[in-house]
Amino acid sequence: MNIGEAARRSGVSAKMIRHYETQGLVRPQRLANGYRDYAEADLAVLRFIRHARALAFPLEDVRKLLALWGDRNRASADVRRIALAHVAALESKAQAMQAMAASLRHLAAHCHGDARPDCPILDELEKSS
Repeated sequence: MNIGEAARRSGVSAKMIRHYETQGLVRPQRLANGYRDYAEADLAVLRFIRHARALAFPLEDVRKLLALWGDRNRASADVRRIALAHVAALESKAQAMQAMAASLRHLAAHCHGDARPDCPILDELEKSS
């Protein structure tokens, strides 16, 4: 099937399919005319990538997970280790975002929000430059 059909059936845009191909994550066959020809196995890989990316796995982890998925002799401990490391990274990012939200909430609470030019939000942003 062509890239448009593969995109429709996998839920991955043609642009991202091309990107994943350049990253070596998916390797469709090439026809004599140079066009890509996607098989059902390629669709399974694309769906796997789409699900992994929806869980915010970085591409390098997706690459590792794909390799483990294809290895019937894998140890589930390897998959678990990657997943738990990703959970820790997500939790760290969530904590950082909560801290940013709290900081902005504090600044907004101290902003008069009226016609006066004084603004602690802008004053704080100025300090960072």
